[in-house]
Amino acid sequence: MLVVGPSGVGKDTLMDGARAALADDPRVVFVRREITRPAEAGGEDHLEVDETEFGRREAAGDYALSWRAHGLCYGLPADILPQLAAGRRVVANVSRGVLDEARRRFGAMRVVSVTAPPEDLRRRLQSRGRETAAEIADRIARASAYSVVGDDVVELSNGGSREAGVMAMIRAITT
Repeated sequence: MLVVGPSGVGKDTLMDGARAALADDPRVVFVRREITRPAEAGGEDHLEVDETEFGRREAAGDYALSWRAHGLCYGLPADILPQLAAGRRVVANVSRGVLDEARRRFGAMRVVSVTAPPEDLRRRLQSRGRETAAEIADRIARASAYSVVGDDVVELSNGGSREAGVMAMIRAITT
């Protein structure tokens, strides 16, 4: 299952809540991405890798899926492939720009497209403290044009409480 959505919609929060709730469910695997961003930069728990090592790992086939976005490199480790083959529900946060490639590589899957109202996005992005006011305005404008389509897409609106969003994410993963 691939989770997509604009920055600030709460993907990491929803996935963290679902991960905690489903920790004892052997059918569900949450992917820890490798990113060329310092681990202490905030946001999701990821494995930090520098660009040289990322390129080496990518060339060696160590990623099941990799992409570049916002000046960073992202990779899903190849060790998810046996998990997928075993029929487990592998949950990963990816860029919508790699959905078609993921569909080609992995076949049938579910895509959860997380959205949130613009006022929630603004508040969340401001509280992160990583972007300037102009960058936040740009992200909100991009989010309003954000659209993910396909028969495999489930839309999850994350404009309510954290608990309601996490429950919706758990339903998307388990049903």
